[in-house]
Amino acid sequence: MRKYYVSEVIDELGVSGFTWRVYLLIGLAMILNGFVQMIVSYTMPQISKEWALTKVQTGSLASWTLLGLLIGGAIAGIISDRIGRKKMLILACIVYSIFNLPIYFAQNFETFAVFRILSGIGIGACIPVSATINSEFVPTKSRGAFVASTFSWLVAGWVLSGLVAIPVVPAMGWRFCYLLAVVPVVYALILAALLPESPHWLVSKGRNAEAVGVIRAMERAARGSAREWSPEGLLVPPPPKSVGVAALFSREYRLATVGLWIMYFMGCVIIYGVTAWMPSLLYEKGFSLAKSYAFAALQNVASIIANAVTGFVSDRVGRKRNIIFGFALAAVAVAVLAGATGQWFILAACMFLGFANNFALTAVQPLLAETYRTEFRNTGVAMTNAFGRIGGLLAPIMAGYVQQLGVGFSGTMLWFIAPCIIAILAAVFFIRYETTGKTLENIVSEMAEKRV
Repeated sequence: MRKYYVSEVIDELGVSGFTWRVYLLIGLAMILNGFVQMIVSYTMPQISKEWALTKVQTGSLASWTLLGLLIGGAIAGIISDRIGRKKMLILACIVYSIFNLPIYFAQNFETFAVFRILSGIGIGACIPVSATINSEFVPTKSRGAFVASTFSWLVAGWVLSGLVAIPVVPAMGWRFCYLLAVVPVVYALILAALLPESPHWLVSKGRNAEAVGVIRAMERAARGSAREWSPEGLLVPPPPKSVGVAALFSREYRLATVGLWIMYFMGCVIIYGVTAWMPSLLYEKGFSLAKSYAFAALQNVASIIANAVTGFVSDRVGRKRNIIFGFALAAVAVAVLAGATGQWFILAACMFLGFANNFALTAVQPLLAETYRTEFRNTGVAMTNAFGRIGGLLAPIMAGYVQQLGVGFSGTMLWFIAPCIIAILAAVFFIRYETTGKTLENIVSEMAEKRV
């Protein structure tokens, strides 16, 4: 009887229609997630004016969502590693959708904050589990590209929120945007019908027969027919000494965990600080509301390209080198925008910054999904995301304080160079193991042997 790992089969079959189906289903969930997440940035000026908010309160409108992301990320990984990737993703879509409806009726800052936190829990759960699912369904040689480009779909949702806000806010008011945000709950039914469970997760739970069913479906999609794979032939690495959050700080993983947490924290400071304030900063710089929204949306278009490109680069030059290059590029882009003058130069600088920031943060994603073993992979991915959200939570508020110091547009932008430098140092000193080109099972055994 042939003995085999799940990764061996996936690598043998290569990228097929099945792979693309899973990728598309995850991508659509991420687009809807991105819309719900970022619509607050395009309604901040109107909400601030209606409720007479201070600069710090206005910045915190985006931060309440990120507080929810922090909570969702902290709990979703542990839940996903127990109940499965598919169930967790469906639950996340329902949560991030339905809690936006009450915002349509909100009459004050406090009500808005409560329901954005609750919605953010679903958003925070959806993002890491989406990356984890893609990492467990794609061939080794393409894993970086598929995992990283998962976030192109998320940013496409950010772009969608801007495209919706441009005509909707002036015509129907900011509240209608939050009414639209309840639509994704319907998509959860589509996921329930069409999305398969991860065979890696099924094997880790001893559900080999179900894993073989998924493998056979993958082979039929790739070759038109499927062999009789034996459930008893499925191999799984020796069980871990610990699972859950404790495993992230075990001897094998603690150095990598610290490095990943620092890099993701700093990346979120840049992404969420810049993105949350960009429409308002451009508006205050003298651009019309429509142009401010359009510039911010174009920044996100560049981000989509960056998320698609960084994974391909990572598969070729390695995870660590790509991360260092990405954050160095982000520092340069921040400086360029800080010194930009003139409408078209500012537009080009916005797009460059959107590209560089997302290239950097998304460069961390393949390494993040690969570092941890299946039994606590999504715990690792989600906890890193959750810790990063603390940076995203604080960044809009800190940027609000920086503006209140009177440093203006340029000074606010230059403040974001510091997190770029810190992230580079974290990659240099904490990332000691290269995962590029290695199967998920090989990474487990090599991490244990080297105790990196």
